[in-house]
Amino acid sequence: MAHSGAAEVFTEEQEALVLKSWNVMKKDSANLGLKLFLRIFEIAPSATRLFSFLRDSDVPLDKNPKLKRHAMSVFVMTCESAVQLRKAGKVTVKETTLKRLGASHFKYGVVNEHFEVTRFALLDTIKEAVPDMWCPEMKAAWGEAYNKLVAAIKEEMKPIPSP
Repeated sequence: MAHSGAAEVFTEEQEALVLKSWNVMKKDSANLGLKLFLRIFEIAPSATRLFSFLRDSDVPLDKNPKLKRHAMSVFVMTCESAVQLRKAGKVTVKETTLKRLGASHFKYGVVNEHFEVTRFALLDTIKEAVPDMWCPEMKAAWGEAYNKLVAAIKEEMKPIPSP
């Protein structure tokens, strides 16, 4: 999968749409992050098995403090990376973070379908969060930003070399 090419440029309009919606969602990112993950688990219940902190927990998902923390950090990182995309011209998650994300996604057996479900759930969550702003252009902008982040993570999806 190539990552270069003029067609993949994140436009000024896309950036504006992402920024406008992120400014509204930011204050509610803990709640929206949790909504995102609850939506993922609703679509793909088996995905809960990918999270060690959920496997042996009988705490309801929406009350699980570790899931809440994880969900918020994923949501914020995804949105912040989308906002920076045009300015930086690339995904701006720190390289060490990307390597760690890649390695953990590899270790836990995350596959393309998981990324697809997450993309669907993310777009759904944003649509619900900013219904009056939502439009095909905004959906495309967020979809593109998410695809770029996933491409960067996938490039790092390999086992961590042993010392």
